[in-house]
Amino acid sequence: MHSAQSLFQATDFNLAPLTPVVDRGFADDVLHGLALPQKQLHAKYFYDQQGSDYFDQICQLPEYYPYQTELDLLPQVATDLAGTFTADCTIVEFGAGSLVKIKPLLSAISSIRQFIPIDISGIHLEMASQQLQSDFPDLAVLPVVGDFCFPVELPVIGNQQKVGFFPGSTIGNFCPAQAASFLKNARFTLGPDSCLLIGVDTKKSPLYLHNAYNDAQGITAKFNRNILSRINRELGANFTPEKFEHYAFYNAGQGRVEMHLVSTSEQVVDVLGSSVAFAAGESIHTENSYKYTPDEFCQLAASAGWQVERTWLAKQDLFATYLLRNRG
Repeated sequence: MHSAQSLFQATDFNLAPLTPVVDRGFADDVLHGLALPQKQLHAKYFYDQQGSDYFDQICQLPEYYPYQTELDLLPQVATDLAGTFTADCTIVEFGAGSLVKIKPLLSAISSIRQFIPIDISGIHLEMASQQLQSDFPDLAVLPVVGDFCFPVELPVIGNQQKVGFFPGSTIGNFCPAQAASFLKNARFTLGPDSCLLIGVDTKKSPLYLHNAYNDAQGITAKFNRNILSRINRELGANFTPEKFEHYAFYNAGQGRVEMHLVSTSEQVVDVLGSSVAFAAGESIHTENSYKYTPDEFCQLAASAGWQVERTWLAKQDLFATYLLRNRG
C-alpha cells in the first residue's frame, strides 16, 4: 500500500494539520523519463504550489470548457443523488485541488459527515481544506497528502459507506491501462459497498479541443513550462524554461490531447549530474488527456470491477459525469 500522511486522530473531528511531504520518487521518475527515446515527464508533477495556482487560472479561461461545463452540471448531479447514499457516509476526493467542485455535493447531500481530500500538493491542500472547514463547520475535513495513483491508506473512521469523487476528467491523464489500474486501486481504497462519482471528458471536434489546450493568454504554456522550473528548484537542474515551447494537439488515432515541451535549439541540461541532450525540435511529452465516448468509458469501468449506475451528460455532450458502484 502506498503511504500517505494524515494527522487525523480518531477522537478529533477538526481539521487535521499537515506536514509537507517530499515525493522521494520524483528524482528517479525525472531521470528515467528524460532517458527514454521519447522524453517524458509525469503530469502529476505539474502540481507544486505554482503549478496548482496556474491550473486554477486555467480553469477560469473561456477556452477551457471542461471546468465550467462540469461545474454547471454538478448541482443537478447533487440534487439527483440526494438520498442515494447511506447515513453518515464519507466522501473521498482523489486529486482534490482547490475543492471547489465538492461544494455542490456537500450542500445537497445531508448524509455526508466526513470528507477526505487526497492530493499530492500538501500546501495547496491544506489551504483549501482550511477554507472548506470554514464553509462547512459541521463537516469533519480530514486531508491526506498522498499519490492517488496508488492505493491510499485512509484515516480510520469506522465502517461508513465511502463515496469516491474524481472530477475534472483527471482520469484522462492516464492511458487506458493506467486508468483501469487507478479504478481498481480506488475500489481497494474505498472498500466494499462503495461508489465513485467521476467526471470524464468526451470526444468532440479537434478544433474545440485545440483551443482548450492552447489558450490565447498563454496560461497553459506557463503551466506546462513550470514543471521545468520545479525540476530546477527541487533537483538542482539547469533548465532554461524559455528555451522550450508549449505544444498541444489532438491525436485522433489515440483519442487524446497531447502536451509537449519542444526544445527551440540544440542544448544540454544537467539533471542530478546527468547530462541530458536535446536536439532542436525535440520534445518532452508532459501530459495526455484521453477523451471517451460513454460506451468506451462504460467498458473501461467494467474492466476494473465497477458498474455504471447513472450517467449525466452536459449540454452538447461536452462532458459526462458517471456514478459507478463497486461490483466486488
